[in-house]
Amino acid sequence: MAVFTSVSEDDARLLLQRYNLGDLVTLRGITAGIENTNYFLDTTQGAYVLTLFEVLTAAQLPFYIELMHHLAARGVPVPQPQTLRDGTRLTELHGKPAAIVTRLKGGYEPEPGPAHCALAGATLAQAHLAAQDFTLQQPNLRGLPWWRETAPKVLPFLDAEQAALLRHSLREQVDFAADGRLAALPAGPAHCDLFRDNVLFDGTFDSPHMGGFIDFYFAGCDTWLFDVAVSVNDWCIQRQTGAFVRRRLQAWLQAYHAVRPFTPAEYAAWPVVLRAAALRFWVSRLYDFYLPRPAQTLKPHDPRHFQRILQLRSTQAAPALPQASA
Repeated sequence: MAVFTSVSEDDARLLLQRYNLGDLVTLRGITAGIENTNYFLDTTQGAYVLTLFEVLTAAQLPFYIELMHHLAARGVPVPQPQTLRDGTRLTELHGKPAAIVTRLKGGYEPEPGPAHCALAGATLAQAHLAAQDFTLQQPNLRGLPWWRETAPKVLPFLDAEQAALLRHSLREQVDFAADGRLAALPAGPAHCDLFRDNVLFDGTFDSPHMGGFIDFYFAGCDTWLFDVAVSVNDWCIQRQTGAFVRRRLQAWLQAYHAVRPFTPAEYAAWPVVLRAAALRFWVSRLYDFYLPRPAQTLKPHDPRHFQRILQLRSTQAAPALPQASA
């Protein structure tokens, strides 16, 4: 999250006239992240998040907003988009598409333990199953076509070793998509960005409770295994090296598998999908780092982090997915 477009308290008061959410109490910008403008919005009726969409278009947004609405209605802990007086859930502010969603309780855990990982894994599996009957379709906009389009833009900034890694990894993913293995994987609406800071927890460190998943604005229809790989490449690693922490990884994968068992095609594809997840974020962080958009508050992530992860996933054997019980 970030602040690209300024919103004043008077702007917020006028916006709230389109809803039945009470009167403005406080408005505070959220400075973390790099994609949308976000504000904490407190009213006399509740606590919300106001988002102005800086990249996604009004035509693209119904997928994200209605997916959250769909999941919330089925008991998955996600922000609930608020309905305007005219019955819609999208509006406009300062020429940008905008939405207000409920603010979930809890905070993110920067160093999750196995209990946090298990809760996150089980909840992601529940979200995948709950979204099976969601009718809107939209691809993951940061999927393979975007990687192929973006790689030439960042290659001039890379040294020879980095460029070779990027070209080799991209070629592997193109081949994987072309030979049918990708199409064999279970797929559907996926979060595609379930990092530690996109999950909130209540409770204590030793006894956490799921608060919910946030920031669905990179979601899209993709393989569920890719969603798992994105998650464990952040949740279950040592930050300094990118190496997996086995207790976290086992807890995450076992909890997911207990809700939605992995398929034979997923077992076979796991190593290459782990690399796909690392490649996706290496490419996007290279792009944000070297070709940033102007913003009032912008903190691009160091792309070398996901370069290290991709190198590890390319040189070390992938840990096995859990097996079905006999």
